Amino acid sequence: MPELPETETIARDLDREIRGRVVTAVEITRPDVLREVSALELPVRLTGATVVRCWRRAKLVVLDLDSGDRLVVQPRFTGALLLSRGPLPPNEAPYSTLRLRLDDGRDLHYRDIRRLGTVALMPPERFDHYSSGLGVEPLDPEFTTEHLSGILRGSRQAVKKVLMDQRLVVGIGNIYANEACWRAGVDPSRAARSLDAPETERLHGGIVSVLQDSIAARGTSFRDYRDASGGKGDFVRSLAVYGRGGEPCARCGARLVETHAVDGRSTVLCAHCQR
Repeated sequence: MPELPETETIARDLDREIRGRVVTAVEITRPDVLREVSALELPVRLTGATVVRCWRRAKLVVLDLDSGDRLVVQPRFTGALLLSRGPLPPNEAPYSTLRLRLDDGRDLHYRDIRRLGTVALMPPERFDHYSSGLGVEPLDPEFTTEHLSGILRGSRQAVKKVLMDQRLVVGIGNIYANEACWRAGVDPSRAARSLDAPETERLHGGIVSVLQDSIAARGTSFRDYRDASGGKGDFVRSLAVYGRGGEPCARCGARLVETHAVDGRSTVLCAHCQR
């Protein structure tokens, strides 16, 4: 699933490429991805609208329109926003669910192989209400060590599970929760409230640094994630633990352990240097 670095990369690409562009036509081939708007209403509200800004909130890609509406895309597992001039490549074209034709001759597709992602059209007040239920952005100034400490102190859940709770901190999924805990030297299965001040400070640094490093590498691609041009993210080469169960720890050389004991998700850690 695209997490914060991947959706941030997509949003930045789109903001650079289509800010100021006008939607001239809308084609919907898979209306089951739509939320909060019907297949009949969406073309009416989008056609003629100008893209004012593209940005990210949590794991969402948001397109602000001059009409006041916001097109809100949640890619989930296999979704992608792809720009093309002409048809998509044959391996992508069958999975295009929605196409926005732009005034410069390009198309913006929402491609989703498994169609588990969603595309919603929200007026500002509806988006604000939706956004208010989401947690703090981990790259914003208000996400301080003290803020993280407050989140952790209030939970007996595993550290990793707390980091992935989008009501508390947004944008962190399984990949970066694993990586942040490794950078901090913290066992992801520990009770969140058990972390002391130095451990919390290290975890805060691990979260911020791994997200920033991945954004710089344009995200992590294993199978389905693509940026707006169809390119893959390069951070997979920098992963220290995720997907590396059984391999040596890059820090101490001990064998990395993989378990599904934390919330049924794959967790990889070094039992020697993560305590």
